[in-house]
Amino acid sequence: MGIVVRAATSFDDVRTMVGPKRPDANVCWCLSYRIPSRENQQLSGTARGDRVRELVRQDPPPGVLAYDGDAVVGWAGVHPRPDTTFARNRRIPHLDDPGDTGVWSVWCIRVRPGHRGQGISHALLDGAVRFADEHGARVIEGYPVDNGSAKVDLTMAYVGTRRLFERAGFEHRADTTSVLNGFARVLMRRTLR
Repeated sequence: MGIVVRAATSFDDVRTMVGPKRPDANVCWCLSYRIPSRENQQLSGTARGDRVRELVRQDPPPGVLAYDGDAVVGWAGVHPRPDTTFARNRRIPHLDDPGDTGVWSVWCIRVRPGHRGQGISHALLDGAVRFADEHGARVIEGYPVDNGSAKVDLTMAYVGTRRLFERAGFEHRADTTSVLNGFARVLMRRTLR
């Protein structure tokens, strides 16, 4: 059957991918880049999940999910850049107007343990590109680490690698001053229209 990528409209499946084991635990929920920093810092415990539930109900939802049959196996956060912190980020350069709703950002790619090494991250990134394109994006950009052939710690691999983005048709457009896990992040872009 293969991996199928769909819009993240199921809160339960999003929770499976990015939520904590305990509903009151303070984990990212993939909100760090999606909502303003002040709001993100004020949310704690179950309020974080409640905020994600709101985002999942919006059109468009906050990302895409990968499925292997009925099992959710992956997540990618993708949304118009003005609705993310990348519109205000000082470490990631802006190649155009930060408020341009035709530019989308993909900031998180997660594959469920037990399903890694099966190409799901490639399917997720391709699905994120399709999702952005279907919602009118002109350009989609990501901010992966430029790790060469060095191994990236799994807890920090969520931003993707330059190689992953290159394989999906993205081009290196700028260096950044952002560093994650000792690796410089780069701005990668793919023009859709």
